[in-house]
Amino acid sequence: MKGENSTMSTMTMKELRAYSVPKGAITLWWLGQASWIFKTPGGKIIALDPYLSDSCSTLSPDFDMKRRTPPPLTGGEMNGIDAYVLTHTHQDHLDPETLAAYQRAGGHGPYFAPAEAVEKLQSLDVSAKDITMVWPNKSVTVGDVTLRATFAIPFGGDDLTHIGYLASIKDGPTVYFTGDTGYHDILRISIEPHKPDAMVTVINPAFRNMGPGEAARLACQLGVKYVIPCHYDLFPCNSIPPEIFHTNLKVEGIGNAYRLPKHGEPFTISKTEAK
Repeated sequence: MKGENSTMSTMTMKELRAYSVPKGAITLWWLGQASWIFKTPGGKIIALDPYLSDSCSTLSPDFDMKRRTPPPLTGGEMNGIDAYVLTHTHQDHLDPETLAAYQRAGGHGPYFAPAEAVEKLQSLDVSAKDITMVWPNKSVTVGDVTLRATFAIPFGGDDLTHIGYLASIKDGPTVYFTGDTGYHDILRISIEPHKPDAMVTVINPAFRNMGPGEAARLACQLGVKYVIPCHYDLFPCNSIPPEIFHTNLKVEGIGNAYRLPKHGEPFTISKTEAK
């Protein structure tokens, strides 16, 4: 797969429920930015930082954050997911409009979130009984997937409880979602023992996240088989060609690990292959 997405495939929960994930694998659907849905062989459907509106477009006159591609589904269409998982409170990750649509459709989590995101959820009328707080090294299990919160370096002082996640499939692969984070050696130190098979990484240095070079270095240090970039595609003011990241992976000697899934289309990772 190569090139940057200019369109986004549509998807439905009916299709997600019907999709069969092979034993010992995980299937991901990229929703744009750092938003993902993934499904396990046991049929569990997890939403990670779903941003399915255009609510960020009016946040600041200084930045063009209007969506370049439409969302592949709506927050209301997510009703029926098995977990709503968050990394931090920034609106392109914890989106009030997506959340409200999900709630109106009857969605009620469970939600997994770090401390400041827990407070934000409660301010948006999410019941405390539906929320589980997580922090680096805290693990929760949903069916055949274990989600382990990981350390992350935040953008600034507005939210200091950023996290990422390791999603580990029983008898299958482990995928490291970096979340929004700058580079720090503690990322390698804390993630390396878990031996992730794949790394889904931010590559947007304009907003103080890891840039292509830093993300490539971390991927090399972790020895992952597959590396998937995100958070570069959606906002005109925060875009970068993913080919630059691919080049950096080649410089690190792991260019063959590069994978670029298409918006809204299934992408399956197993212990032995990604397709």
